[in-house]
Amino acid sequence: MTHPALVSIITPAYRSARFIAESVRSAQVQGHANWEMLIVDDCSPDDTPEVVARLADADPRIRLFRQPTNRGPAAARNAALDAAQGRYVAFLDSDDLWLPDKLERQLAFMAQRRAALSFTEFRRISQDGARLGQRLAVPETLTYRQLLCNTAIATSTVIVDRELSGEFRMKKTYYDDFTAWLEILRRGHIASGLREDLMRYRVVGKSVSRNKLRSAEMVWRAYREIEGLGVFDSSWCFLNYAVRGTLKYRYF
Repeated sequence: MTHPALVSIITPAYRSARFIAESVRSAQVQGHANWEMLIVDDCSPDDTPEVVARLADADPRIRLFRQPTNRGPAAARNAALDAAQGRYVAFLDSDDLWLPDKLERQLAFMAQRRAALSFTEFRRISQDGARLGQRLAVPETLTYRQLLCNTAIATSTVIVDRELSGEFRMKKTYYDDFTAWLEILRRGHIASGLREDLMRYRVVGKSVSRNKLRSAEMVWRAYREIEGLGVFDSSWCFLNYAVRGTLKYRYF
């Protein structure tokens, strides 16, 4: 009998005590139950590690790691990647939620496509979870060049097949997730978009991702300093990125 593949769920956590139990619960109700959840607390000043420790005591699939100092999400994700044992790596941020059949549906999709990296559609929810946003469509595929100009991949929808992608790391940059997907696609892989709504992205009031000017600056720096693009290529990619981002966020 073939056993379902082990999925390593990567969850960086900082000041996440309010939401992380709900995020963990969304993993626990998955139809695909063969997973480990690696939660890395980034030196939170609230009760995040205590909340996670209680969850881990009740479910041995959950493992808590504690950073000695606050080092940011890239370092937290890398610490989890170092400990991950699964062929598949899934990302679930500490305030986001998966729908119950997310892993099962997406893993079947990846097997059918032989995809090294996949992502799905999703909807935003308000901080209290009471308001549900529009369904955000995704393209069927994204190449490296296409992703440079696109905002379609939400981190908590991503699964990577490390057997196909090869090992990868998060760089210490504002958009460590975006640059990691680019690193994988630069090797010649194509990201596959599953056109099913399988994640809820929580809009937290003071989230750094809501600072649009700061975000724009960091995207530009990623083009120039990490991807090594020239001014013309960077400008073209940034224009497309900005237009798509504006259209994506014009409604809740």
